[in-house]
Amino acid sequence: MRTSKTYTIIITLLTFLILAPLGYAQTPDHIDWYVSIQSGKNKNDGKSPSTPLKNIDKAVKKAAAGDVIAVAEGVYAGTRGCGYIKCDKPVQLYGGYALDFSTRDNVAHATLFQPTNKKSQRKAFLLCEKNVNGLVIDGFIFDMGERNSYDSKKGRPEGVETGMLLLPPKKNRAKGDKATVTEQCVYVRTNPKGGDVTIHNNVFVNGAKFGIQAGHKGGTFVVRNNVFVSNRMAAIEIFGTGGKKAPNPANWEKDGHVEVAYNTILFTWSRQKDFQDMGYGVRVMTKLSYDIHHNIIGGNIMAGVDNSRFNKDEWLKLDNNIFFVNKGGDLEYSPESNTKELINADEFEDLEFASVDGNRNMIPEGLPVDKNYLQGYLSARYSEQTDLDRNSPANQWRSMLGMNLQGSMTSKVTMYGNRYPWKKALELVGAVPGFGAQRM
Repeated sequence: MRTSKTYTIIITLLTFLILAPLGYAQTPDHIDWYVSIQSGKNKNDGKSPSTPLKNIDKAVKKAAAGDVIAVAEGVYAGTRGCGYIKCDKPVQLYGGYALDFSTRDNVAHATLFQPTNKKSQRKAFLLCEKNVNGLVIDGFIFDMGERNSYDSKKGRPEGVETGMLLLPPKKNRAKGDKATVTEQCVYVRTNPKGGDVTIHNNVFVNGAKFGIQAGHKGGTFVVRNNVFVSNRMAAIEIFGTGGKKAPNPANWEKDGHVEVAYNTILFTWSRQKDFQDMGYGVRVMTKLSYDIHHNIIGGNIMAGVDNSRFNKDEWLKLDNNIFFVNKGGDLEYSPESNTKELINADEFEDLEFASVDGNRNMIPEGLPVDKNYLQGYLSARYSEQTDLDRNSPANQWRSMLGMNLQGSMTSKVTMYGNRYPWKKALELVGAVPGFGAQRM
């Protein structure tokens, strides 16, 4: 006869089996270190909720590989606001804790990584390198909007909180800005031995150079249940760092595996304001296999997924994703050299990938995007105007000497990389049951 305790165990197990595939967070069963920017002190031992450390950097230095670091809600910008955090060992970083560490919810208890323009160094905000086998990054909001420089007026649609993103060396001098820090929100470099990495239940917004970029060798790299909004170049780019890319594709060696699942990816901007290069949701890079499934991928300047690096078709699974309004197509694909195709989701079934099922091109009903930002994106245009006076004395002289004529060119863009409100990005979590980022 089954006891009530037995039924409790069964129900708990069934709940895990049902919710885990959807990307729900599993709160760690123990905590080794506590961090709170509001109540912590670095002279504390960091071993209890009542004696937390102040800075994540300090906890990482004290921690051993595999230790769990719990981080309470608040705004973090690196020690003394330096604008970056280094992680040189495979710890497990968990954000979203209440101030007393009694509960955890990455929306209700926002643990915000938000470096400022004035103090930020030119580094990836969270740099993870050396031994990363077992690294976990879970429950944080990466908002790089405060370390970017934006024009006050140009490229500013009505209702959007900033003008266009300014790339170095340009900066908003009227505000006394430093140049935009064009570095990653998260950059992971695996060592020659590689290892498993998990990044889930986070929000990446306003990154001026990738949300996540990584060089991966060996093991599985999981990017699951995150939100990416208004990042530049690509939301996710993970490339193999070892293996062999032999002349014969049949002899190529694979470094490891990447899973990209249950993410919401919107408004990825191009490398430059002319919309001609980059601007992808997910980039399928060489020497790795990919399983891309149950994502919401829309509103990207180029393509939702970029598969133009000639990775093996049999190394890619692309299933059950929702695509919409990607200006360069849902998939950019290069089947052979000097060939590029822009393919919509309803044509995916013709591709000979390992798996390509259940993808659809549709706008999810009720997706809570910022309406002013959406209107600006849909109307975004780039234009150039050239002024060349062939009869000017200077150009007549150049013509006599066989030199190129010179003129002037002005360019204009109606919107480019504008700051997206990070609190609005939180509304996307759990907006579409079964697809994109789900609630913890």
